[in-house]
Amino acid sequence: MTPAPIPANDAERLRALRELLILDTPPEERFDRLVEFAASEFDMPIVLISLIDSERQWFKARVGLAACETSRDISFCGHAILQSELFQVMDALADPRFADNPLVVGDPFIRFYIGAPLTLPGGATVGTLCLIDTQPREFDAMDRAILGTLRDLAIAELSGQADAGASA
Repeated sequence: MTPAPIPANDAERLRALRELLILDTPPEERFDRLVEFAASEFDMPIVLISLIDSERQWFKARVGLAACETSRDISFCGHAILQSELFQVMDALADPRFADNPLVVGDPFIRFYIGAPLTLPGGATVGTLCLIDTQPREFDAMDRAILGTLRDLAIAELSGQADAGASA
């Protein structure tokens, strides 16, 4: 297993995440609808809005996973926030970065992962909208475009959360 490197701008990224005032908040329908739609649209057993904190990834919204957080060092999303484009792992067992990851060899038995980085208007990438399957998969151009649109909706909702927090 290869933990994701910590981004050079992690302090600024964490500051932007904390300014959202969203960590450890109760579920919200606006985020739940996004993950439920994505699960249905892509026939995915697990869909998450994952926010990458300093030591953990915390799930603002989730379908198909009971846990509300996992350690950052085993997260796929920690890798996904390092880039601006979709981060895809078609078969985690065949990928040396993840083949012995506890989330691959144990519950939830991740095989396929695609994460759309959630980059706020100020440039900080705070997490992902990610899709997970227990079987290897491929995503075509149309699937990627739809996921990109859903990511943009999640960013808009997060940005609205930041605006609401600033005026409170």
